[in-house]
Amino acid sequence: MQPHSRRTFLALGLITLTAACTSSNGADPNGAVMPGNKGPGPDPDNPVRLRAIAATDTLLAAYDTALATPGAQTALLQPLRAETARHRAALAYGMPAASVPPAPTPGTPTATPTTLAALERQTAQSHLTDLGAAQPPLARLLASVAASNALHAAALGAPLDQTPDQPSPTAAPTPPAPTPGTSLPALQNALSAEHAAVYGYGVVGAHLPEDQQRADARTAYAAHQSQRDAWQRFLTTLGATPTPAAGGYQLPFPVTDAPTATKLAAHLETRLTTVYADLVAAVPTPQRSTAATALRDCALRAHHWGAPDTPFPGIPEPVPTPTATRQS
Repeated sequence: MQPHSRRTFLALGLITLTAACTSSNGADPNGAVMPGNKGPGPDPDNPVRLRAIAATDTLLAAYDTALATPGAQTALLQPLRAETARHRAALAYGMPAASVPPAPTPGTPTATPTTLAALERQTAQSHLTDLGAAQPPLARLLASVAASNALHAAALGAPLDQTPDQPSPTAAPTPPAPTPGTSLPALQNALSAEHAAVYGYGVVGAHLPEDQQRADARTAYAAHQSQRDAWQRFLTTLGATPTPAAGGYQLPFPVTDAPTATKLAAHLETRLTTVYADLVAAVPTPQRSTAATALRDCALRAHHWGAPDTPFPGIPEPVPTPTATRQS
């Protein structure tokens, strides 16, 4: 990994994040239809929302069954169940009450942490499958919820290398063929963020001992190099000049030892979840899957480095709630 020898600094705190656009039917940036805003007709996202709610209800019922089982791991399962309920509330927010299905009741025959992890992965995949059918704000919300499902699966003990939709950490997915109307500013912003992450992991690695932590940093460094290169190639195919790495960055805080190095790694990945959540909403449907995959991978790496988990990686809480955010 690149040692901290260049006179350049990391400025992830200054990266301009692309704001997700607001849909024409009065949706906020997180995909929720705001109270009092009436669109010209039925919300075209309602079928997608109903499918997402149904998948989430199946998951909630499984959690309820597991929690009702004697000897249930309550301390593990209750926070995950609470976050899943917040997913449901966000997906249903703004929909007419009569069109939202009633809350689920327990009914899954068996529900162990292993089966719950598999169901979390299945739910995530169902959300990602619907990315192309959703309006941009809802696509952003679905990608965030899918990333949270991946975090839940990891918390339940699912090995990351056995997650069906988890790519190799060192091989970034190749973006699809160019599509007219691709949002170049958002893509350039993602590339700029990856430039900063590549340099940042050079700083991280220089302050970690030769142990598993440094090996993990090397893996993350290679993943961000691969993703950076993929965005550069994609922008070139669009006829755009890829944004070069900046000549100077500023660290968000001093990095002097292993604890501050791991803190920087968590900061890098957390900032990138916001970049990629916004990218999901900014690009045409063929590119959404790539951005959503990057969002999930960054959320998992942020968790690995000790960043607090949230129910909605990369986006603000769509629905106000008094429930405390789960900490990892």
